[in-house]
Amino acid sequence: MLFAVGEALPTALGDEVLGDVDAAGKVLKAWEDEGEQSSQRLLHIIVWRCRDRDFCAGYRDRLQRTMLHIQSFYRNEMWRHGLGKRSFNLDMQSNGELVIHEVVGANDWKHYKKSDGERIKKECDPVLRKKGIRINQETVMIFTNLAEWNPEKKTFLHKSPYYARGDWRGGVAWQVDSEELDVTNLVKEVPVITDGEYGRISLGKHNSIFIGGIAHELGHALGLPHCRGDEDEICDGTALMGSGNRTYADEVRNEGSGTFLSRAHALRLASHPQFSNSIKNFGDTGQARFDGLTVVLGEDQKSFQVQGRIRGKPPVYGLVCYLDPDGRGDYDASASTASPDQQGRFSIGCNSLEAGKAASMKLVACHVNGAVTRIQFPYAVAKNGFADVAVMECLFELEEFSKVLAEQGVEAARQFVPQDKRISRYATSVLHGRAQNRKTVQPGRVVKTVVSLFLSRAKPKHAAVGWLIPSYDNLPRQNPWLESAGKLFETGIYAHAPSKYHYVLDGAWQRLRGECGLPSQRTGSVVFVISSDGREVFRSSVVNPGTTESYDIDLTGVNEIILATEDAGDGKTGDWGMWLGPELSR
Repeated sequence: MLFAVGEALPTALGDEVLGDVDAAGKVLKAWEDEGEQSSQRLLHIIVWRCRDRDFCAGYRDRLQRTMLHIQSFYRNEMWRHGLGKRSFNLDMQSNGELVIHEVVGANDWKHYKKSDGERIKKECDPVLRKKGIRINQETVMIFTNLAEWNPEKKTFLHKSPYYARGDWRGGVAWQVDSEELDVTNLVKEVPVITDGEYGRISLGKHNSIFIGGIAHELGHALGLPHCRGDEDEICDGTALMGSGNRTYADEVRNEGSGTFLSRAHALRLASHPQFSNSIKNFGDTGQARFDGLTVVLGEDQKSFQVQGRIRGKPPVYGLVCYLDPDGRGDYDASASTASPDQQGRFSIGCNSLEAGKAASMKLVACHVNGAVTRIQFPYAVAKNGFADVAVMECLFELEEFSKVLAEQGVEAARQFVPQDKRISRYATSVLHGRAQNRKTVQPGRVVKTVVSLFLSRAKPKHAAVGWLIPSYDNLPRQNPWLESAGKLFETGIYAHAPSKYHYVLDGAWQRLRGECGLPSQRTGSVVFVISSDGREVFRSSVVNPGTTESYDIDLTGVNEIILATEDAGDGKTGDWGMWLGPELSR
């Protein structure tokens, strides 16, 4: 399915990359040839307007030109990476015209805003159902007329939903439509317009940004995350799923190298039903098992390799490794690729490390039906660029324990505690936290000969969290480890905002020390607060993933303390707060 007979692979690719592409192609072809199920999945285009405005002028011809241009971009990039002349499929009529579905919203312009994507989607649903299209089972792109373009003043504003999500089975992207957005304008250095977000820019640059935005958000609807590509790709321009939405076709105005599709994302799209035209095992969720994971530092200590073995159902043809420094979301993530051998063995290089930052390695297994399986591990990089993979090594050793704990429970997991004493203490602590009859003590009644006490082993007077249940020395999820900013903690208290843990001390302790943070690469933001005898004595700044804050509280004569978390004013989604290593001392 990947390569036509007689096609030569692009010679610009290196031997190692060609080897990975060739190996991936053989696995995919074998899968697709065995009981082949060919069926063309389509990208459905919708134009939506609010009740008191008409559709944007000339939208049919403009959108057809735009979508064919973007389709060609994806096809050329897939070919450049040696993955065949593949692209997404548009719904075309027999006369060559693009099928575009018209939807009229239920309300006027003033009643819609940028966050109304789901509301607009619901208004589109019944229109598509009448045509036999289930919007939640397809890949769709919704263009809205929530823009304000003044052709005389050359000004532009919009309040359109402008985001997307999806996977190999389907997705949705919301986009803005406006009469000046046309691929024929990409070359124009004049006139200069005033864009409400980007300021004074040429009409061509304006089109690069918004037509590039269509290509970028379509990537999300197809299941792609943000990514800037590998270090050796940056000379080719800007990655589409990085900030390449803003540089699309810049080269036609001699304003830069333009936009490219990263090798990692081309490899992922190779099995997407839109690109492969195969729906074999379309509905199956991918299941992959990683075994024997090890990490090896490079000689310069500024790179590392991850090695192991993978088994997948459906089979795995490729691996993508994202290296994502904390901060900036995943826009600055680099990516490398590999293909497992016939025994499932793989080795993947991790070279583009950002100095002075905690980071996350996200390993994605690409299944032949388009599904993916993801695992994630933290690492850190010192200011001198040296990689610290100690926590990753530790979690690799704990991986089998984690799987058994998640699948079979506490008692079964006891048999899989690692032998290494340095590592086993984390597993032992999780087992203590998950035990049905967890042993705790009243902190105000501990004998004076005990000079310190982990707060997670003390019994609270009251405990409440904003999501799931209060938990100690573990997180209440499949990945139980108390890890933050590249550091692993043996003890701690789960405190998803808003939360409150109330302890009675009866004046028995002098200090409380520890840290607070969120698990690496979660999306939340939390404020941590400590009160003693009703008086606030500690308030953190807004804590995001990638950083922790320390606290050292004087408890002399204090009878009660409350550890609380707040949602930082942006809602509680992803606010997995953690009190890390909190310890009372005399």
